[in-house]
Amino acid sequence: MSSFFTVPASQRKRKRNDAAAAPATKRRNTSKGATRNQEKGTPIRPGRDESISGSESEDDEGPRRTSDEEDGGSGSESDYEDETGAERRLRLAERYLENIKGEVDEAGFDAAEIDRDLLAERLIEDVAETKGRLYRHIASDLAFDKASQTQFRADTQATTSIAICPPYVYTVSKDLTLIKWELPILATSLPHPDPSKTRKHPKKPPPPRRRPTQLIFTKGNKNKSQDPAFQHHTSSILTVAASSDGRFVATGGADKRLIIWSASDLKPLRVCMQHRDAVTGLVFRRGTNQLYSSSKDRTIKTWSLNELAYIETLFGHQDGVVDIAALAQERCLSVGARDRTARLWKVVEETQLVFRGGGGGGGEKKSRNLNSTPSTKTPSYAEGSIDRVALIDEETFVTGADNGSLSLWNIHKKKPVFTVPLAHGLDPPLRPEEAFAEEAPNQKVPGEPQPRWITALATVPYSDLIVSGSWDGFVRVWKIGGDRRRLEAVGRVERVNSGTSDAIMSNDVLDGVGLMVAEERTSVRGVINDISVFERGDRGKDGLCIVVAVGTEHRLGRWKKVKGKNGAVVFDVPSSRLFEAEGDEEGLGDRANGDAGI
Repeated sequence: MSSFFTVPASQRKRKRNDAAAAPATKRRNTSKGATRNQEKGTPIRPGRDESISGSESEDDEGPRRTSDEEDGGSGSESDYEDETGAERRLRLAERYLENIKGEVDEAGFDAAEIDRDLLAERLIEDVAETKGRLYRHIASDLAFDKASQTQFRADTQATTSIAICPPYVYTVSKDLTLIKWELPILATSLPHPDPSKTRKHPKKPPPPRRRPTQLIFTKGNKNKSQDPAFQHHTSSILTVAASSDGRFVATGGADKRLIIWSASDLKPLRVCMQHRDAVTGLVFRRGTNQLYSSSKDRTIKTWSLNELAYIETLFGHQDGVVDIAALAQERCLSVGARDRTARLWKVVEETQLVFRGGGGGGGEKKSRNLNSTPSTKTPSYAEGSIDRVALIDEETFVTGADNGSLSLWNIHKKKPVFTVPLAHGLDPPLRPEEAFAEEAPNQKVPGEPQPRWITALATVPYSDLIVSGSWDGFVRVWKIGGDRRRLEAVGRVERVNSGTSDAIMSNDVLDGVGLMVAEERTSVRGVINDISVFERGDRGKDGLCIVVAVGTEHRLGRWKKVKGKNGAVVFDVPSSRLFEAEGDEEGLGDRANGDAGI
């Protein structure tokens, strides 16, 4: 005897009247609602009710049968007969989420755990940055030998300084010019067109622009030196700095003026005349608009650019202050040229720490044994002036001197932790015609090779990367060792397909032939007066950008005249991970071709 419960589910037939019938409670509620609407005089909208009932009936006809079949007889049809369309959709959505959750659990993927790991890593980095401790090791992740090189210049004299607030670059020169440039966007950062939305034969996109674009040009006037109302420089501009928020640009020159500019249109906001000699260095405190300025008057002054106000003066150097550096904490670091000291100024505590240089550059040491034979090591050159300084973190910094030595310091020690002598090599000896004023000098008088000064120094803050420059024709790269007590040579920034292999350290090329070969392979012709560095992408995932200020003479004088061009050079250093990914793709392609018999 067959009944409704004994018939298989596949042979059951539903009647439309039974499926469309609603439970009594719902019908009762609907009738009550309709009666209330009639009593209040509100019109009944039959169209909307019909559309809702229609969608419910349609949902009840087709999809419900499918879901019941998928249940495999786990429950009777009467369990879901009374549900509405909205309830059915909610039930199916819950089932779909449960299925996905089961698949995720089998694969072992937990989004919450990944989020926690990323957040923990970011918090660790933020805490390390706040405390001023080095936490990133990026020197080994960059392909310096595959960098692209682009030179840009205007019709100016020697470029003395450079500052970056991405994507803008600011350059200053000895002929009183301040120029704002815009850096091009990397090809990897450009949006790729969607092939489904393009035509069958789309046009090839134009090649990305490589040369920076000049946006604004402004120039001073030497004839206005006696005019106190003139809002520009009246002598060579020696230094420039840009705030991190892109609001202000500050310049200092040999005319004792410190000028604050609006970064958007390079309009002067204020001219400060507090310094009594040439302004040689400017730096913003990281993430703020607090400015530090150094001068040849042996003082350092602090400024607040939010109020365009002068704050205080710091005294202590015994010679002109030629460079200054700062990071996030309210302190700055300066070097005093021929007083051969580096001083860390704690502005809040109103104290200073003094670090004394003046070493011999790590050359040959004298032996106490009188019978010992002299060694062939490079002779020592005395340090006469500390010209450059750069902070790695709040406790570690590097300095460059006129004897070519690059020194690593720690604020807990008064002497350098490690020194690299002759970091950029030696100049060839002067010829007798250059060394003497006689018409026929003695050709037997030998000249001595002289070390190349460290004329530019930069770091990537809170990392292990250091970049230095001189007039040897290369930007050299260094990194801090794992124990943070050594400086190791990484190499030099090379243009792509330059034909050079590994880095040739400075002491290896001292003869005339070697110097000639090295000069032919140079990537920067001139004196590197300043270096500015910033990372492309999120935390440097797209590589590193190095912008170099180049001139035919030193920024502070005309002691050295080098053949070259005045301007600037941009090096885009890619990440080595990009080349590893390309190599993997090529390897897979070659393997596929080999399997196919090609």
